[in-house]
Order: sequence, then C-alpha cells, then structure tokens
Amino acid sequence: MRLSTRLLISVGFLGGMLACSKGGSSASNSPDQVPDVAAPASSSPDASFDGASATSPSSRPSEGPRNVLLLSIDSLRADMPWAGYPRAIAPRLTAFEKQSVSYTHAYAISSYTSMSLGGLLAGRYPHELQRDGFFFGKYAAQNDMFPERLAAAGVATVGAHAHGYFQNAGFEQGFADWRIVPNLKWNAQQDDNVTSPELEALFEEGLSAAAKKGRFFAWVHFLDPHDLYIGHEKDGIEPFGKTLRDKYDAEVLFTDKYVGKLLDFVDAQPFGKDTIVIVTADHGEAFGEHKQFRHGFEIWENLVRVPLMVRIPGNAPRHVDTPRGAIDLAPTILEALGVEGPKGLPGQSLLPEVKGKDAPPRPVVVDLPATSNNDRRRAVVSGKWKMTSYGQGQLYFKLFDLDADPGEERPITKGEDFERMRAVYKEVTSSIKDVMPTSCGQGCLEGTK
Repeated sequence: MRLSTRLLISVGFLGGMLACSKGGSSASNSPDQVPDVAAPASSSPDASFDGASATSPSSRPSEGPRNVLLLSIDSLRADMPWAGYPRAIAPRLTAFEKQSVSYTHAYAISSYTSMSLGGLLAGRYPHELQRDGFFFGKYAAQNDMFPERLAAAGVATVGAHAHGYFQNAGFEQGFADWRIVPNLKWNAQQDDNVTSPELEALFEEGLSAAAKKGRFFAWVHFLDPHDLYIGHEKDGIEPFGKTLRDKYDAEVLFTDKYVGKLLDFVDAQPFGKDTIVIVTADHGEAFGEHKQFRHGFEIWENLVRVPLMVRIPGNAPRHVDTPRGAIDLAPTILEALGVEGPKGLPGQSLLPEVKGKDAPPRPVVVDLPATSNNDRRRAVVSGKWKMTSYGQGQLYFKLFDLDADPGEERPITKGEDFERMRAVYKEVTSSIKDVMPTSCGQGCLEGTK
C-alpha cells in the first residue's frame, strides 16, 4: 500500500541505494556443521509461538497521550552509560532513560538499517516483506506499513531523516510529510555527512506543522553515530582517543546534544504533555568482536542489542529485564493512537507492561534475509538462550548461553539444551512466511548459501 505523500526532499539522484549502506565489514564465519532438515515451508504469518499473536488495538484512541514520537539513532549500541559503560557519552539520553520504562534486553529486528527499519515500519520480519534482493533494498508499495494505517485514520504523520537511502527505500509510505536534510553527499561505504544540527531543526518544523493538525505520529532518525566517525572539536567535543571506539563515543556525544535539544523542544510545547516518546536504535555496532567492524552480515549480540526506552507523561519509570524486540513497536504505536492494525502481526503491544503490568517471557526473533551481499541468518532468543541458524534450505545451528557466554564465543552444537532450543526455534519461526525477493540481477543471490 502507498498513500500519496508530500516529499520535501532536496537531495540529488544518489546513483544507488544506501541502507546503513555502508553495512559492515565481516570476517568469514564458517558455522559448525550441525545440519538440520530444510527450513520450514512458507506458512501463514497469522500464527505465533504459544498463541502470542499481536492483539488488535481498539479503533478508539487509548486514554492518555494523543501523540507518539519515535526517535531512532543509527548504530547505537546497548552498552551505553545507563547500562554501565564507564564513559559519560550520552548525558541527555541518560537523563531520559531515568524518566522512562527502559528495556535492558531489547533487540533490533535485524543488524543493519534496511532490514531493521523496513521490518519496524511494517511490524513484520523482513523475510515476510516484498522487496528487491539488493543489500540496499527497496520495499514494494504493496507492503502494509503501519504509518499508512495511522494516516488513513486521520493521524498526522511526519518523518525527518538524514540518510540518502531514505529517499527511495519505501520507508516513506504513509507519511504525509516526509523531510530529508538537503545536500547530502553519496558514499556507498560510509557516512561522511554531519547532519544532527540540520536534522533537529528540520524535525522541529515538521513537529510544529503536525501538531496543528491534531494528533500525530512523528519519526526522526539521527544518523551521526554511523561510521565514518567524524570528530567534533569545533563543537566543543574533545577527542576521547584514537581508537575507533573512542571516535564513535565522540559521535554519540555529539548526537546526544541534539537529541537533548529536540527533547527540550518537545517538552516546552503544549503538545509535549500529550506525547509518548520512544527512543531506540536500528542496530548496534562492532569494534573487533568476532573480527568484525561496523554492522550487518551477522547477528551477534553487539550488532542487534539496542536501547529501548518508552516515556509516557505521568508514567512511573522502571526497568524491564524481560527480552523484547523492535517487532513490538508497530502494535505498541497503533494501540497508543487507537488505530486498528493489520491482522497477524507477530509482535505484541508493550503498552500494558509499560504502564506497570507484568512482562511475561516470550521468545524474540532476529531476522537477516540473504541479499546480494550477505548470507541468511536468523536467531531466536528465549531467556538466557540464543539459537542462531545459518544458511538457506539446509540450516546449521549454534546455541549460546548468554548468561555464561555473553560474547558468544563458545557455541553449543549438541546436547539436551541444544535439542530443546532447536525445537523452540522451529516452533517460533514456523509462522514466518519467507517471501521471495524480486530479482536484483542475474545470479545475485547465488553467492549466498
């Protein structure tokens, strides 16, 4: 589906598509040879593990705030100061976390922007979506993105971004007001733009316009933590050191400044008291773990664990330690705005537990389809266990005990726990419908396995 949009885009033709386009550099990882039967055949996405299908939100607006602001930050790892990182690189986000319901074990849908954000906007795993097969893929207009549901119900929708790939990715579906920072430079390997100041100002304008129309959903995606890690000495941010992590930390601190400016703006507006603010990331970042840098290609914890914070005015802050995923954001936002969502979404609204109800355990899925540049990966996280499958057709598995082995250095490939988790994996993923991507060129997926 695609609603007509008013595009406020002044970037030029990009000559290609970027999906955190820079992706990542990946070491060659050969999984232990634990073959299994072929992957499950396509089946209806309407079912989910243990009956945990998403509840359909009421068509009536929920009590409480009338607006939702989704603030996503590119490449923001889970190990931020509020989670114990010793360097104070995000003072404004740390203060926001203290005001929020904060999920300590939150997962992105995938390990790079194209797959993570496409899945977030549809409320489905990227394997289930119609898209081309390129690494920097384009999502088809036939996909039912949740902002389309909001717009059809009369909710004002606005997005502001600083990523050239967003110009033609299919992310704009359902947004009546779609803004991109002008004069972005194209680089297929890394981001060498500095955009947070312009993006924050652009989004303030979009928010003000949306608020005049009534209740709204607004989404902004800050890009600056993405590599290339650019220094910001002229903005008063002194380098932490010379390592890549040092440079990344300075980028996070720079971005945090403008996130804080945006939050101050929201809190100062009349609509601030009626606005739920959600902060998360599209994926993490690697700094040598498993001999990998940047992101994409794999689904190690450092690549898919992300912050997830939900602030509702007047709601008590707390930590939720139960694993949850970004797949839950679409039903959460739909319920918050009182709009009926598509049937059979695999996620569940987080609103009840954000408002204080118990957060019972349920499995979390991380999904990385094969593309022109990468092999297929999929994982199911259940409690302390993470079962990861590799390849297509004939799957290979590795099990990790995340309590005993948080760095995923000691794969388990046999035994009682392995067999039990392989059965959980099959049950959880049996409802995921694998949609074949449209062609990305002759033989473009033949190099994956």
